[in-house]
Amino acid sequence: MLSLFTFTIFPEEIPMSSSMLFNVTTLTYMISMIVFFAFLATKNKQVGLVASWAAYAGWFIQTVAIALRWKESYDLGVGHAPLSNLYESVVFFSWTIVLIYGIIEFKYKYRVVGAFVIPFALLGMAWAQLSLNSGIEPLVPALQSNWLLYHVITCFLGYAAFAVACGISIMYLLKERQEKAEGDSPAGGIFSMFPAIRVLDDLNYKAIMIGFPLLTLGIVTGAAWANYAWGTYWSWDPKETWSLIVWFVYAAFLHARITRGWVGRRAAILSIVGFAATIFCYLGVNLFLSGLHSYGK
Repeated sequence: MLSLFTFTIFPEEIPMSSSMLFNVTTLTYMISMIVFFAFLATKNKQVGLVASWAAYAGWFIQTVAIALRWKESYDLGVGHAPLSNLYESVVFFSWTIVLIYGIIEFKYKYRVVGAFVIPFALLGMAWAQLSLNSGIEPLVPALQSNWLLYHVITCFLGYAAFAVACGISIMYLLKERQEKAEGDSPAGGIFSMFPAIRVLDDLNYKAIMIGFPLLTLGIVTGAAWANYAWGTYWSWDPKETWSLIVWFVYAAFLHARITRGWVGRRAAILSIVGFAATIFCYLGVNLFLSGLHSYGK
């Protein structure tokens, strides 16, 4: 009787899994987002600090979860980096978004940007946890190459920088609209928390300057991987074509800024358009178009 009671009160320990930690990550990012919104509402620096640390705690937990999932794949006998399907790529994309945000916050000290960036990471994690297949499966032959690792890491770091640039561009457009409406009056409400529009414009440019070389490396390593997997560097597959479109959008952004002085509103709109093209390249092509990358669903 005592042993039965003991078993009921103290059940057998449940082993920790990557799925459990990813759920904790999602919850932590949700807390971070809510606290960031409270930071905007209260203008309290301590609240902002809590929001940032919640985001970093979520990122640390997610890092552990990704490493644990990698170990789980070896335990199952398939042994590969957790970057091989849509679920794993969305999780990694969310991880890179918080990483790039953290770098920019650490360097430029504009914590309020997190209120417009962390929601992207939360949306990715929530979608992955609620809707996508999280099973660990053996790699198809096309994915059995180290080039895959280099390609995915560089591409998603670039995508993450573009996500941060998009969030900053949204801030720019909101701030610009408010300033036009109020004229020379000091910014009020949440807009008083925003950096000056000149600073937002510069941050947008800096984020894209981080992302563009990484996207370029991603395309180059993707071509090397394609040659390994299919015997050709370029085949105008929908994913390859849209990757090139995204590259040209951001190349046009940098060219227009450097040679024609495109700044401000036009630059912000082009940054948002570029991120929309990035999301279609990443998700739209995989989900709606058939091609060599269809295995990534």
